[in-house]
Amino acid sequence: MQRALPDLTITPPVAGEKVTLVLHADGKQYDLPVLGGTHGPKVIDVRRLYAETGYFTYDPGFLSTANCDSAITYIDGDRGILLHRGYPIEELAAHADFLEVCYLLLYGKLPTPSELADFGYVIGHHSMVHEQFKRFFAGFRRDAHPMAVMVGTVGALSAFYHDKIDITDPEARMVSTHRLIAKMPTICAMAFKYSLGRPFMYPRNDLSYAANFLRMAFGIPAEPYVVNPVLTRAINRFLVLHADHEQNASTATVRIAGSSRANPYACVAAGITALWGPDHGGANEAVVNMLEEIGNKDRIPLYIKRAKDKNDSFRLTGFGHRVYKNYDPRAAILRESCHEVLAELGKTDEPLFALALELERIALDDDYFVQRKLFPNVDFYSGIMLRAIGFPTAMFPPLFALGRTIGWIAQWKEMIEASDQHIARPRQRYIGEAIRPYVPIAER
Repeated sequence: MQRALPDLTITPPVAGEKVTLVLHADGKQYDLPVLGGTHGPKVIDVRRLYAETGYFTYDPGFLSTANCDSAITYIDGDRGILLHRGYPIEELAAHADFLEVCYLLLYGKLPTPSELADFGYVIGHHSMVHEQFKRFFAGFRRDAHPMAVMVGTVGALSAFYHDKIDITDPEARMVSTHRLIAKMPTICAMAFKYSLGRPFMYPRNDLSYAANFLRMAFGIPAEPYVVNPVLTRAINRFLVLHADHEQNASTATVRIAGSSRANPYACVAAGITALWGPDHGGANEAVVNMLEEIGNKDRIPLYIKRAKDKNDSFRLTGFGHRVYKNYDPRAAILRESCHEVLAELGKTDEPLFALALELERIALDDDYFVQRKLFPNVDFYSGIMLRAIGFPTAMFPPLFALGRTIGWIAQWKEMIEASDQHIARPRQRYIGEAIRPYVPIAER
């Protein structure tokens, strides 16, 4: 059953609408243009502010600053709405194959059956990596974090596929895009296999994107791999839910790197680096660690009390979000997937999942968390699901990167093809020493 589409008001820009800025310091006023979008708040255009006034804005963390136009993803954090090209994330997660979502993010529309078949063929054609590429892995320690391996190997793709890195060539851009989408599951699975000391598995183009990845991650050459449709559906959902999320830290990093006209492999490697941070792609790993620290349901009140104590460093990981001030729609979908995966694997008594459900129930009944809009986010359940499937916590960020690659590359492509693309150059507020003369070393 499909849910009703969200009631979002379209607010087109009013011709000539402006905001008047009055600077009392010089007694002057300035008219700043107002821009409107399809959804969301209107935007005050401050691009000419410094040239006209001698001032620029101060906004650490970009809390109130848009740095680009984008037609890919829209989030209404107050109402818990996430749209990809206008389609609600719940509908895509319930019905779409991940390659459909890749096509949607790249081309702006859902593919027809023939378009999806052609797209799948192209992606499959690029799914293998150069045989010499495997030698990179031998240079890493066996206990290297998989994200370190991902950063190095994805960045190295430009050394193997430098025939199509001319970003001014539309055909080269598209080939690079297809290669990144196709090779990322192969590289991610290789990083996992290397950490286990097990042989790499070649991709199989007769399988879906999610099933092929699971086979490369868990299959062995000595016997056939049996595709589990429940686990495949769960991974497909996970990838869809992580495909794009507007201008988050890693996506902004990809855009900033790309604004210098760096090649797309280097830009995606930069995005992986940003994603590695525990406040971004490492958050689901932190949730599992927190639940293990809590240990059992009887200890939840103690940790709830600690989370409320401003003098205690403990915080409930997996609650709250920079954008969402409502229930993260992705969290509800992953909670459902958790139930399905655990039931399929005969792990319905999984203690961490029961602990997570009880922690969510208690927190959402507590005015402290409700008033502060600290609701479960996408990371709260994903780690439990991934661990049940068989991935160690160190693989959680690489799996996030696997899903997010399409968002990174779609955002990169959109930025490169924009008519007003400029190299990113944020301003700063200088608070260092005032100008002073150099003192010869003998006089110091």
